[in-house]
Amino acid sequence: MSTAAPSLPFQPARSAAPPFRVLPGFKLTLGYTLGYLSLLVLIPLAAVFLKTAELTFAEFWEVVTSPRVVASYKLSFGMSLAAAAINAVFGLLLAWALVRYSFPGKKLIDALVDLPFALPTAVAGISLTALYAKNGWFGQFLEPLGIQVAFKPLGVLVALVFIGLPFVVRTVQPILEDLDTELEEAAASLGAQRWQTFRHVIMPILFPALLTGFALAFARAVGEYGSVIFIAGNIPMVSEITPLMIITKLEQYDYTGATAIATVMLILSFILLLAINGLQAWTAKRTGRDR
Repeated sequence: MSTAAPSLPFQPARSAAPPFRVLPGFKLTLGYTLGYLSLLVLIPLAAVFLKTAELTFAEFWEVVTSPRVVASYKLSFGMSLAAAAINAVFGLLLAWALVRYSFPGKKLIDALVDLPFALPTAVAGISLTALYAKNGWFGQFLEPLGIQVAFKPLGVLVALVFIGLPFVVRTVQPILEDLDTELEEAAASLGAQRWQTFRHVIMPILFPALLTGFALAFARAVGEYGSVIFIAGNIPMVSEITPLMIITKLEQYDYTGATAIATVMLILSFILLLAINGLQAWTAKRTGRDR
């Protein structure tokens, strides 16, 4: 005769405890984030568009397409892209040297990379002008060669390279520090040349970070003012940047004209940054899929 197993008292299933979170709940955090973002970004940008809306389309088009303003667009965006490209190349080389090699003065150079972050932009502009003027330390040697830097578009490029370099170095440097050298050794053991190792092993890992540094350097360069106006010379149709055109409109109490130019600059910057971020996301996705 078999005996039935004793039945255990029924116990309701316990629901899983919610994960512990240091910050408050999602609704409160999201509300604070949106409020903070609105006060600092969305409301000021909306004010720019609302002020611009006071102009008719014909008036808006006349302001933003005047020859002097168009020349400033070409200078600001063209030099910003060129400076970001230069920083992408030399910033990568500098980050590589700081991570992979030990040499005297390494810590000093590493600290100097952050100098454009801490140095007031006006001080940077005055210093660069003093260096590259005709009687400056560098300008006195460049002038006989026919290379004029100060008070020329080339001076704008120099200033934008100076203020944008740290963005690339500090973005790429942590990725290089985490990059295992065994990958390079494995590629070399399989017969890969140095350029092949860099192109097929190292660059796919570094490219998203390098593109991020490029975007940051470009964004900083587009809106730069203090370090550029001293070395640019501010010659109409030659070395006037778009931020200077906005300041000029404000000094003339032409607020709608200033916001109109700012709107165009904002839209163009947003389109370029959106394209760069899209390329970065596509590259990261392709790299992850290839792995």
